Amino acid sequence: MGSPGGWWGRKSTPAKVETYTRWSFHFIALSEPTVIGVTAFGHVDARVALLVMTPVAAHVALAMVTASRALDWTVGRRPQPLRLLWALGAATALLAVAALVPGRYGPVGEDTGTVLGSVFGAVLCYGVGMMALGLRERRRVVWLVVGFGAGAGLVAWATGMPALAALAMAAFVTAASGFFAATSFFSIWLLNAVYALDEARETRARLAVAEERLRFGRDLHDVMGRNLAVIALKSELAVQLARRERPEAVEQMIEVQRIAQESQREVREVVRGYRRADLEAELHGARGVLRAAGIDCEVGGETGGLPAEVQSALGWVVREATTNVLRHGDAKKCTVTVRRPKGRVVLTVRNDGATAPHGSTRTGGTGLAGLRERLSAVGGTLDAGEARDGEFRLVAEVPLTARPALEVAS
Repeated sequence: MGSPGGWWGRKSTPAKVETYTRWSFHFIALSEPTVIGVTAFGHVDARVALLVMTPVAAHVALAMVTASRALDWTVGRRPQPLRLLWALGAATALLAVAALVPGRYGPVGEDTGTVLGSVFGAVLCYGVGMMALGLRERRRVVWLVVGFGAGAGLVAWATGMPALAALAMAAFVTAASGFFAATSFFSIWLLNAVYALDEARETRARLAVAEERLRFGRDLHDVMGRNLAVIALKSELAVQLARRERPEAVEQMIEVQRIAQESQREVREVVRGYRRADLEAELHGARGVLRAAGIDCEVGGETGGLPAEVQSALGWVVREATTNVLRHGDAKKCTVTVRRPKGRVVLTVRNDGATAPHGSTRTGGTGLAGLRERLSAVGGTLDAGEARDGEFRLVAEVPLTARPALEVAS
């Protein structure tokens, strides 16, 4: 059974921001009938209030659907909901006019006029704010706000309201709807910024891997390029000498054999240097990378005097754990500790991401399987999984009398 916050904990940071933004605007839309309903049921008969709330409820439903589709468009899941935006704009204008005209010309009392006035103002402000979610250019948002504000003033003046009062009405609608539109526009900007930062983090991780591959390829080229060229030349010379039955051909092939063995040794050194990780350097690098990603990282314990094989194995554990925290979790804090009980070294990595890395379990996962292979080569063990306190915990244990790890020659 998952924890109560498991649904939320499994979401990435951009997904959490998107969910928060989406439901914030749903609740903002629901506050429209709340504001109008408090005024309506407090001033007029319940039947009249229900009659007023019916078109308001339809307007709110349309606004919520439009907001949802606009957010889907923002994150690239749907095309821009132009028809819904036009429909919401038309419904907002019609409902506002329908609320204003009876209040000026119909046989309504002061209380009913107050209710209809609240409908007029609330519908315009909320409607413009929701429409702003579907617009990407600031200029269009400004024209939307100014257009509805000016339209409200013109309609009020056309229905007999004094010019000064109509101007005040236009100013009020412009200011209030502008506030809601600015809130919508800023929320969309913030959501886009979060997704862009997350994409940049993924790009940085891919570039780091690509850079390491290029370095390895460059080292191999430097080692093998010259030696292979010499082997090719001496082999060709040996062929020519053998065709002439010259005894020097044997000496040339002996030299080719020597160079080939030397190349094999140099490649083995390159691979050994590539595969061996320094624990202290990995801890320092993990702390810097995690803090740069906005994750508080604490490192504790002593690493001095550890055998090279132990440092290499535990260094790879730190490297893999850091990658998992960055790519799969949603951690805010990560703690790395190195303890040295009698005859053993225990490395513990904890993070509050609350979920295991994608595709990883206590016994499975490609990355964890690779770590287990490395640790088993030096007599070590690895345990990884979600702890009872909701943290993800990775524990690697290696004996100080570690067996030398086997190097694979290519």
